[in-house]
Amino acid sequence: MTLIKSISGIRGTIGGIPGDNLTPIDTVKFAAAYGTWLKKQSNSEIVQVVIGRDARVSGSLISGLVADTLMALGIDIVDLGLSTTPTVEVMVVAEKAQGGIVVTASHNPGHWNALKLLDDKGEFLNAKHGEAIIKLAHNEDFNFVKVGDLGKTTTKHNAIEEHVEQVLALDVVAIEAIKRKKYKVVLDAVNSAGGIAIPALLEKLGVECVKLYCDPSGNFPHNPEPLEEHLTEISSLVVKEKADFGIVVDPDVDRLALVNEDGTMFGEEYTLVACADYVLGKKAGNTVSNLSSTRALKNITLKHKGQHFSSAVGEVNVVKKMKSVNAVIGGEGNGGVIYPEAHNGRDALVGVALFLSLLAESSMSCKELRTSYPSYFIAKEKMELPPDSDIDAVFVQIQKVYANEKLDIIDGTKINFKNGEWVHMRKSNTEPIIRIYAESTSIKRASDLAQLMIETIIDLI
Repeated sequence: MTLIKSISGIRGTIGGIPGDNLTPIDTVKFAAAYGTWLKKQSNSEIVQVVIGRDARVSGSLISGLVADTLMALGIDIVDLGLSTTPTVEVMVVAEKAQGGIVVTASHNPGHWNALKLLDDKGEFLNAKHGEAIIKLAHNEDFNFVKVGDLGKTTTKHNAIEEHVEQVLALDVVAIEAIKRKKYKVVLDAVNSAGGIAIPALLEKLGVECVKLYCDPSGNFPHNPEPLEEHLTEISSLVVKEKADFGIVVDPDVDRLALVNEDGTMFGEEYTLVACADYVLGKKAGNTVSNLSSTRALKNITLKHKGQHFSSAVGEVNVVKKMKSVNAVIGGEGNGGVIYPEAHNGRDALVGVALFLSLLAESSMSCKELRTSYPSYFIAKEKMELPPDSDIDAVFVQIQKVYANEKLDIIDGTKINFKNGEWVHMRKSNTEPIIRIYAESTSIKRASDLAQLMIETIIDLI
């Protein structure tokens, strides 16, 4: 069973049996539930939803089903076509729409797809709203309109261009400094929407772009999650092209990973660290990252006399915390940069602009910049849940074992050891697994910590 329903939307593999996979029936049912909920929430006579999709092969099919279902509810559609998640988020506000849907399974392989649901601020739905939609879908509590009241579709072709211009208009983006450097980069966009969006931004900044897998065919040439083991080709090409660095984005362009000029990884965890370092150097303030993100962000924040706060994993949780502490920048250690001056969503275009600005003003190479930050290593493991296992009960037992350490239980269980090391264990929101993250000053030590927790969980189960 690969159909996963959560507060952020519905995700699954294409084909198969309704209720077990992401079939046309499941797509229509969930789109109808969202549209029904949106109409109840809205005070507007005309309800409008922005729709965009990444380039995966099933995108056009799923997007069409979503649009037709919403129109059958009397909802008007602004169709961006091939787009990025942050572009849809920005366009919800720009079009004064009541909501948005991004058809993307983000970093999941090509046989997956999903619906990401947005509110009228272009932000992910909170838990209360997500649960209401799941209930509507379960009960099939829909009422479709008569033929004279069907919604209409407007196609918007220049959304990415408008998004790029909004990024360039941010006052912290050092456009002229970047242009003077005449940077050369290699881009791996995994044959999705980033192959359109990132080059458009780089061209405006005077950056030469060597394209690797930038044809938005949706045929992913490698696993689309931007992890080191999937990025051997761009690492080699950066060195061969004598590029200043490499840029890697996931299919929907809300995650950003960087490659140093020598082909080594800058580190996905350090994308946010670098961008925050730059922003905090311009604007004093606080930062937020989720519990599974590196403590290097806290180090950098303290250096700039700010405060760092942690949130539960998930963009909606990070954004909520950022608002409550008035953070100037935040995000997640998966390369997700959230800069509220742009919008409250992870945005690789904003991340690229901020990173280039930092690099240009620092006059360091990419590798020198990375070396200037505290060197921590995170081991990321996962384990499938045995049938009928009570993982919450297991977490309670782990908390008893480590009661003398500093514990954070707002999202699973995080153990903060006195020497600065930590381990975070949580159930995934998108897959039937437990994710285990551990951080230390060496990858071996981090891996040992993660394995210790896996063995502990197995013993307890």
